[in-house]
Amino acid sequence: MASDLDGALSENLAENLRYLRAKRGVTQAKLAGQADVPRSTLASLEVGGGNPTLGVLARLSLALQVSIEELLSTPRAQCQIFPMGSLPTSTRAGGAAEIACMLPDPVPGMGIDRIELAPGAHFRGVPHRPGTREYLCCEWGQLTLVVAGERMVLHPGDVAAIQGDQEHSYANEGTTRAVGFSVVALVPLAVR
Repeated sequence: MASDLDGALSENLAENLRYLRAKRGVTQAKLAGQADVPRSTLASLEVGGGNPTLGVLARLSLALQVSIEELLSTPRAQCQIFPMGSLPTSTRAGGAAEIACMLPDPVPGMGIDRIELAPGAHFRGVPHRPGTREYLCCEWGQLTLVVAGERMVLHPGDVAAIQGDQEHSYANEGTTRAVGFSVVALVPLAVR
């Protein structure tokens, strides 16, 4: 049983590495250099051989800008539909604010949420690690963003760019529902 799983993971890794490298137009030598792994290790992994350490998988995932899970998962169709309500959602402000994750697959260092606020709703954001940037785009209604005591009102099409490590909050001071999209770009963690 374990050898079946090992074999499947090795094949998935091999296929995903070949596909991702080809899509990015890089040679084995260039990817190996970017990931700081020997080219022979990468060549072995691309044919389903080897048993990479977590460190090798982490360096390859950072170099390719995909998650380790994506490197090891079964290759999928190029396009998938995720029906409304199938992605994770949460509520805040006693249910008056709904936050829906817009990324069905993990994207290293990035988060995109759809925020829908009832009239009068408000909630505090969660400060991120230093250096993080957050972008809030108002799609519908009116959103009020308060960052480090500064109040900004966004109307449809407006985008606010903030340092995501500051105290911040979101509010709908209007009379209709407000919808916005929050994009968080985290600072990459240094690989040691």
